[in-house]
Amino acid sequence: ARANECPLGSAALAGTSFPIDRVATAEALGFDRPTDNSLDAVSDRDFALDYLFAAATCTMHLSRLAEEVILWASQPFGFVKLSDAWSTGSSIMPQKRNPDAAELVRGHAGRIQGCLVALMTTMKGLPLAYSKDMQDDKQPVFEAHDLLALSLAAMTGMLGSLQFNVDRMLQAAEAGFATATDLADWLVREGGVPFREAHHIVGHAVRLAEEEGKGLEALSLDQLRAIDPRIDARVFGVLSVGASVASRTSHGGTAPDQVRARIADARAAIKDDE
Repeated sequence: ARANECPLGSAALAGTSFPIDRVATAEALGFDRPTDNSLDAVSDRDFALDYLFAAATCTMHLSRLAEEVILWASQPFGFVKLSDAWSTGSSIMPQKRNPDAAELVRGHAGRIQGCLVALMTTMKGLPLAYSKDMQDDKQPVFEAHDLLALSLAAMTGMLGSLQFNVDRMLQAAEAGFATATDLADWLVREGGVPFREAHHIVGHAVRLAEEEGKGLEALSLDQLRAIDPRIDARVFGVLSVGASVASRTSHGGTAPDQVRARIADARAAIKDDE
C-alpha cells in the first residue's frame, strides 16, 4: 500500500514543464496514484527499507524459533527429534543429529539484518535527490529476499517433521516447582489470603517439598494444612502442570482452548491474505 505510487513524470527531480497527465499514466500502469512530491519520488528508498525492516524482523523471530529447536534437540533437553531430512550426521559421532537447518536459519538472521543496516547507512549521508550510491539499493534487497525465502522454507519443513518427546517435556515442566505460583494464586482466590502472605506460605511448602525430594502436588493434604489450615483438598486441582496450563484462560493464554482459538485465527488470517 505504501509503495503503490507511480514515480513516472517526476523527471530528474523537479517534474517537467510539459503538460503531462501523471494521474492517467499512473492508472495505465496499475498504480493507485502518482507520487505527490517529485523530489521525494527520486530520492526516496523507503519502500526498500520498509521491506528490509520487515524481513529483518521476520528473520529475528525465525532465529529465535531456530534457537529453541537447537536447544530442544540437544542432549540436556531431548524435547524433540529432528528428521534426517532436516539434519545431518556428525562427522565423529554417528548417533548425533546436527540441527544444520536451524543453525543456518539462525545465521541468516545476521546477514539479513546486515542488509538493512547496509542500505540505511548508504542512505543516511545522501543529499536530495538521486546519487549514484543509490544503485547499491538492489543487492541488499535481493540478498535479503533470497535468504528469507530459504529460511522460511527450511523452518516450514523442519517444524513439520519434528517429533516431540512429550514425556520428557512434561518431566522438565514439572521440575523447579513450576506450580508454586498456582498455589499462591489459589490461596488468594479461594482462601482470601493477601498475596504477600500467600507468597510466604508457598515458600514454606516449597522448602518442605525440597526436603522430601518431591513436587508440590505430591505433598499430602495434612502436610499442606500443617503449613496453613486454610488449605483444603481443592488445592490439588491446581498443583499439576496440566492444571496450571489449563487455568490460563485469558485471551492469548496457554489453556488448550485458547491455543486452538489463536491457531484458528492465524489460519484464517493466512487464508484472507491468500
